[in-house]
Amino acid sequence: MTPLRSLLAGAAALVLTPTLASAATCLQPAEQTHFHVRALQSQLMVVAISCELQDDYNRFVTKFQPHLATAFRGIQGHFRRAAGSAGQRQTDQYITNLANGQSQAGIAQGTLFCRNQAPLFQEAIAAPNVQALAQLSVAREIPHFYDAPACGTASPQRAQGQQRAQSQRPRSQQPQRAQGQRSQGQQRAQGQSQTATR
Repeated sequence: MTPLRSLLAGAAALVLTPTLASAATCLQPAEQTHFHVRALQSQLMVVAISCELQDDYNRFVTKFQPHLATAFRGIQGHFRRAAGSAGQRQTDQYITNLANGQSQAGIAQGTLFCRNQAPLFQEAIAAPNVQALAQLSVAREIPHFYDAPACGTASPQRAQGQQRAQSQRPRSQQPQRAQGQRSQGQQRAQGQSQTATR
Protein backbone atom coordinates (compact mmCIF):
# COMPACT_ATOMS: atom_id res chain seq x y z
CA MET A 1 0.00 0.00 0.00
CA THR A 2 1.47 3.40 -0.95
CA PRO A 3 2.00 6.03 1.79
CA LEU A 4 -0.66 8.17 0.14
CA ARG A 5 -3.21 5.35 0.12
CA SER A 6 -2.43 4.26 3.70
CA LEU A 7 -2.81 7.85 4.93
CA LEU A 8 -6.28 8.13 3.45
CA ALA A 9 -7.25 4.63 4.54
CA GLY A 10 -6.34 5.50 8.12
CA ALA A 11 -8.31 8.72 7.95
CA ALA A 12 -11.36 7.02 6.44
CA ALA A 13 -11.33 4.37 9.17
CA LEU A 14 -12.08 7.03 11.77
CA VAL A 15 -15.53 8.39 12.42
CA LEU A 16 -15.74 12.00 11.32
CA THR A 17 -15.61 13.98 14.55
CA PRO A 18 -17.47 17.26 14.92
CA THR A 19 -15.89 20.37 13.47
CA LEU A 20 -13.26 21.76 15.80
CA ALA A 21 -14.58 24.55 17.98
CA SER A 22 -14.86 27.76 16.00
CA ALA A 23 -15.11 29.91 19.10
CA ALA A 24 -11.46 29.29 19.95
CA THR A 25 -9.65 31.86 17.81
CA CYS A 26 -10.42 33.78 14.67
CA LEU A 27 -8.58 33.19 11.41
CA GLN A 28 -6.10 35.85 10.34
CA PRO A 29 -5.88 36.54 6.56
CA ALA A 30 -2.70 34.48 6.12
CA GLU A 31 -4.25 31.63 8.09
CA GLN A 32 -7.31 31.66 5.84
CA THR A 33 -4.97 31.17 2.88
CA HIS A 34 -3.26 28.28 4.67
CA PHE A 35 -6.59 26.53 5.36
CA HIS A 36 -7.76 26.95 1.76
CA VAL A 37 -4.48 25.64 0.35
CA ARG A 38 -4.48 22.65 2.69
CA ALA A 39 -8.11 21.90 1.79
CA LEU A 40 -7.16 21.92 -1.90
CA GLN A 41 -4.20 19.62 -1.28
CA SER A 42 -6.35 17.22 0.71
CA GLN A 43 -9.04 17.21 -1.97
CA LEU A 44 -6.44 16.43 -4.62
CA MET A 45 -5.10 13.59 -2.47
CA VAL A 46 -8.62 12.10 -2.26
CA VAL A 47 -9.05 12.49 -6.03
CA ALA A 48 -5.64 10.91 -6.67
CA ILE A 49 -6.49 7.83 -4.65
CA SER A 50 -10.11 7.48 -5.75
CA CYS A 51 -9.42 8.08 -9.44
CA GLU A 52 -5.92 6.55 -9.70
CA LEU A 53 -4.26 9.86 -10.50
CA GLN A 54 -1.25 9.56 -8.20
CA ASP A 55 1.13 10.86 -10.90
CA ASP A 56 -0.90 14.07 -11.15
CA TYR A 57 -0.85 14.44 -7.37
CA ASN A 58 2.92 13.92 -7.29
CA ARG A 59 3.35 16.63 -9.98
CA PHE A 60 1.24 19.01 -7.93
CA VAL A 61 3.19 18.32 -4.73
CA THR A 62 6.53 18.64 -6.51
CA LYS A 63 5.61 22.03 -7.97
CA PHE A 64 4.19 23.51 -4.77
CA GLN A 65 6.12 21.67 -2.04
CA PRO A 66 7.42 24.81 -0.26
CA HIS A 67 3.96 26.43 -0.30
CA LEU A 68 2.27 23.27 0.95
CA ALA A 69 4.78 23.02 3.80
CA THR A 70 4.18 26.68 4.67
CA ALA A 71 0.42 26.11 4.67
CA PHE A 72 0.81 23.16 7.03
CA ARG A 73 3.04 25.17 9.38
CA GLY A 74 0.51 28.01 9.26
CA ILE A 75 -2.26 25.66 10.34
CA GLN A 76 -0.07 24.33 13.14
CA GLY A 77 0.59 27.92 14.21
CA HIS A 78 -3.11 28.70 14.25
CA PHE A 79 -3.93 25.75 16.49
CA ARG A 80 -0.98 26.54 18.78
CA ARG A 81 -2.36 30.07 19.10
CA ALA A 82 -5.92 28.77 19.61
CA ALA A 83 -5.23 25.80 21.88
CA GLY A 84 -1.80 26.28 23.40
CA SER A 85 -0.27 22.97 24.46
CA ALA A 86 -3.14 21.06 22.82
CA GLY A 87 -2.33 22.69 19.47
CA GLN A 88 -0.53 19.71 17.93
CA ARG A 89 -3.33 17.34 18.91
CA GLN A 90 -5.88 19.69 17.35
CA THR A 91 -3.76 20.02 14.20
CA ASP A 92 -3.63 16.23 13.85
CA GLN A 93 -7.38 15.97 14.49
CA TYR A 94 -8.08 18.67 11.91
CA ILE A 95 -5.94 17.04 9.19
CA THR A 96 -7.69 13.71 9.84
CA ASN A 97 -11.15 15.32 9.80
CA LEU A 98 -10.33 17.12 6.58
CA ALA A 99 -9.23 14.01 4.68
CA ASN A 100 -12.05 11.92 6.12
CA GLY A 101 -14.72 14.52 5.38
CA GLN A 102 -13.58 14.99 1.80
CA SER A 103 -13.35 11.24 1.29
CA GLN A 104 -16.93 10.78 2.53
CA ALA A 105 -18.12 13.60 0.25
CA GLY A 106 -16.42 11.84 -2.68
CA ILE A 107 -18.06 8.53 -1.85
CA ALA A 108 -21.44 10.29 -1.76
CA GLN A 109 -20.93 11.49 -5.36
CA GLY A 110 -20.37 7.93 -6.55
CA THR A 111 -19.28 7.50 -10.17
CA LEU A 112 -19.58 11.24 -10.87
CA PHE A 113 -16.78 12.07 -8.46
CA CYS A 114 -13.84 11.34 -10.77
CA ARG A 115 -15.47 13.01 -13.76
CA ASN A 116 -16.21 16.14 -11.72
CA GLN A 117 -12.96 16.36 -9.79
CA ALA A 118 -10.20 15.10 -12.10
CA PRO A 119 -9.95 18.45 -13.98
CA LEU A 120 -9.02 20.07 -10.67
CA PHE A 121 -5.48 18.80 -11.15
CA GLN A 122 -4.94 20.76 -14.36
CA GLU A 123 -6.27 23.93 -12.72
CA ALA A 124 -4.12 23.45 -9.63
CA ILE A 125 -0.92 22.62 -11.52
CA ALA A 126 -1.46 25.65 -13.78
CA ALA A 127 -1.80 28.01 -10.80
CA PRO A 128 1.02 30.58 -10.84
CA ASN A 129 1.33 31.02 -7.05
CA VAL A 130 -0.05 30.13 -3.65
CA GLN A 131 -2.67 32.90 -3.74
CA ALA A 132 -4.05 31.39 -6.94
CA LEU A 133 -4.25 28.01 -5.20
CA ALA A 134 -6.25 29.55 -2.35
CA GLN A 135 -8.54 31.32 -4.84
CA LEU A 136 -9.06 28.05 -6.71
CA SER A 137 -10.01 26.34 -3.45
CA VAL A 138 -12.57 29.06 -2.72
CA ALA A 139 -13.92 29.15 -6.29
CA ARG A 140 -14.41 25.38 -6.34
CA GLU A 141 -16.01 25.53 -2.87
CA ILE A 142 -13.68 22.91 -1.45
CA PRO A 143 -14.72 22.36 2.18
CA HIS A 144 -12.09 22.85 4.84
CA PHE A 145 -14.25 21.70 7.78
CA TYR A 146 -13.20 24.46 10.16
CA ASP A 147 -15.60 27.32 10.70
CA ALA A 148 -13.69 29.82 12.81
CA PRO A 149 -14.67 33.37 11.86
CA ALA A 150 -12.25 35.70 10.12
CA CYS A 151 -10.54 38.06 12.54
CA GLY A 152 -12.43 41.33 12.79
CA THR A 153 -15.82 39.74 12.08
CA ALA A 154 -18.28 38.48 14.62
CA SER A 155 -19.12 34.80 14.52
CA PRO A 156 -22.74 34.10 13.45
CA GLN A 157 -23.68 33.11 17.02
CA ARG A 158 -22.15 36.28 18.42
CA ALA A 159 -23.90 38.50 15.88
CA GLN A 160 -27.25 36.84 16.66
CA GLY A 161 -26.61 37.31 20.38
CA GLN A 162 -25.93 41.02 19.88
CA GLN A 163 -29.12 41.45 17.84
CA ARG A 164 -31.14 39.56 20.46
CA ALA A 165 -29.69 41.67 23.29
CA GLN A 166 -30.54 44.88 21.45
CA SER A 167 -34.11 43.78 20.71
CA GLN A 168 -34.65 42.83 24.37
CA ARG A 169 -33.60 46.24 25.68
CA PRO A 170 -36.40 48.16 27.42
CA ARG A 171 -38.02 50.86 25.27
CA SER A 172 -36.50 53.52 27.49
CA GLN A 173 -33.04 52.34 26.45
CA GLN A 174 -33.76 52.28 22.70
CA PRO A 175 -31.80 54.89 20.76
CA GLN A 176 -33.35 58.36 21.14
CA ARG A 177 -33.07 59.09 17.43
CA ALA A 178 -35.45 56.25 16.64
CA GLN A 179 -38.00 57.58 19.16
CA GLY A 180 -37.65 61.08 17.69
CA GLN A 181 -38.24 59.76 14.19
CA ARG A 182 -41.36 57.94 15.35
CA SER A 183 -42.81 61.00 17.01
CA GLN A 184 -42.11 63.14 13.93
CA GLY A 185 -43.80 60.49 11.80
CA GLN A 186 -46.79 60.45 14.15
CA GLN A 187 -47.03 64.25 14.02
CA ARG A 188 -46.92 64.18 10.22
CA ALA A 189 -49.63 61.53 10.11
CA GLN A 190 -51.78 63.55 12.55
CA GLY A 191 -51.35 66.70 10.44
CA GLN A 192 -52.37 64.84 7.29
CA SER A 193 -55.47 63.36 8.93
CA GLN A 194 -56.53 66.81 10.20
CA THR A 195 -56.08 68.24 6.68
CA ALA A 196 -58.15 65.42 5.23
CA THR A 197 -61.03 66.09 7.65
CA ARG A 198 -61.17 69.81 6.83
